[in-house]
Amino acid sequence: MAQTNNWVDIVESCPPGDGWGPPVTTDTTLNGVPYAPFSKGDKLGRMADWTTDGKTDGRGGRQQYNRNYRDQQVYGSNSAVTFNAPPAEDESSFSVVSNTRDTAKTRYGRGAIFTRGRGQRGGRGDARTARSSALNRTGPPVGRGGGYNAERGRGGGHRGRRFGWKDYDKPQRNRDASINIKPDWTLLEEMDFNRLVKLNLETDDGEDVDSYGFVYQYDRSYDKPPVKGAEKKLTPIDRAAYNVTTSSDPIIQELAEKDEAVIFATDSILSVLMCAPRSVYSWDVVIVRQGNKIFLDKRDNAALDMVTVNENAADAPLEAEGGKEGINNPPALAEEATYINHNFVNQVVIENDSRRVDMPHANPFYNASEDTDPPASKAYKYRRFDLSTADEEENPVHLIVRTEVDAVQKNAISSEDQFLTIKALNEFDSKAQGSGGALDWRTKLVSQRGAVVATEMKNNSCKLARWTVQSILSKSDVLKLGFVSRANPRSNDKHVILGVIGWKPRDFAAQMNLSLNNGWGIVRTIADMILAREDGKYILVKDPNKPVLRLYQVPAGSLDGDEDDHEEEDVAEESADE
Repeated sequence: MAQTNNWVDIVESCPPGDGWGPPVTTDTTLNGVPYAPFSKGDKLGRMADWTTDGKTDGRGGRQQYNRNYRDQQVYGSNSAVTFNAPPAEDESSFSVVSNTRDTAKTRYGRGAIFTRGRGQRGGRGDARTARSSALNRTGPPVGRGGGYNAERGRGGGHRGRRFGWKDYDKPQRNRDASINIKPDWTLLEEMDFNRLVKLNLETDDGEDVDSYGFVYQYDRSYDKPPVKGAEKKLTPIDRAAYNVTTSSDPIIQELAEKDEAVIFATDSILSVLMCAPRSVYSWDVVIVRQGNKIFLDKRDNAALDMVTVNENAADAPLEAEGGKEGINNPPALAEEATYINHNFVNQVVIENDSRRVDMPHANPFYNASEDTDPPASKAYKYRRFDLSTADEEENPVHLIVRTEVDAVQKNAISSEDQFLTIKALNEFDSKAQGSGGALDWRTKLVSQRGAVVATEMKNNSCKLARWTVQSILSKSDVLKLGFVSRANPRSNDKHVILGVIGWKPRDFAAQMNLSLNNGWGIVRTIADMILAREDGKYILVKDPNKPVLRLYQVPAGSLDGDEDDHEEEDVAEESADE
């Protein structure tokens, strides 16, 4: 063929019928050899192009998957194997050389992906790192995992956890109810927490009806931070303290006979109802209606008498039997916290009769002939609140609650007496399971007090809310919170006092986002349910595993039989141990 210089001469020199590609035909074979026809989605821009690598068209080649073309059929895919040429020689001795940069092996293992937390500097990561950083925001693992730390910012915590990380692998927590629901109980109402948080009722600050008992002066030396290594030990002090239920209180019985109110309760029971949406563990309240009066009672050794520990933590303490972790399960921690609160209140007061403040009446529960221990520093204030609505002026609904005050102190400015409510938070082991990412109190309580308190507000939201409500109901001037830790994390019988912090109750409630009006709305709603029914005994139970309250009607004598059964079980266990 003569040399030509243009494409027209080349095309004209080709014999007829020759050209690029197979001839137009409806068969899928050409001279007995199968071929793959073009897909309808292919865009033919050139007759032939040997320079493209199959990636410039945005689809990565005809056979590569792309979600933009997932609904289009690719013709000839089943015949692709036909066109693969067999290997001409043995290629087993050849190896593929990667041009990617080798990743240095770290002590966390090959392939570990570290994300940048907020406030940390670092280079640009790949796509996986960017997605992981946007989802987790936990930073590189330090100590026992990521979490929030006031010193390092998010991602530098020492005993936190990555929320959402392996949540599917957590053990299922099926807690037991505080009371056994019997078959003869009638379910009347079922209220979920989403409904309760929407209730609202505005009330006044209440008025004092009468006061009983006495209180000692508070020892201000506990407000000073202790010297490291010279903390004060928590000392058991035997004092007579009482937790009498509502219907057994002689003062409330007298007020009920005088028709002073419609609803009667104690601050412990009332605070449980007002803070019900924050609760996680199961509890129960016995409600008795007699005529037009309602008594909110509790059973003997009820669950609401115990002080819970880290009830609201994201990784709450787990049930464990025996072993070293036996002292860190929920029942053991609750018993330890209750013991600490009982002794802490008695230790931080100065038992001096010259500094004692007496109420108008003596302690109604103390009997000198029967009680061998002296009475504890406690004042009982019976206060009345108006729960009426605008259209109930003729028939008002009043509530009388028995509140408690623990101590008194002089105002530094006006020298007036300030009544105190004293409670104690306890630290069991900041490194153990169930600690909720709490900081070490011995090293952080003084330097990072705000971070310590914020963590306790998160892990013990229900407990702190109840204490705050009790202090507001009693009209206390200051709420004192003590921080008590174990002398040895592996032993729960010796404790030290690390400090005491005081707040005004309403200011502390505002920090916790605690609404008193919502609590009063819950109490009034439950009271209306009981007033709409006949006289009898009812019980309100918090579901152990769901955010639900259930109201049951209990036959006469049913709860008495339940208490007898528990006593028989205790006797049987004691005899078996012997």
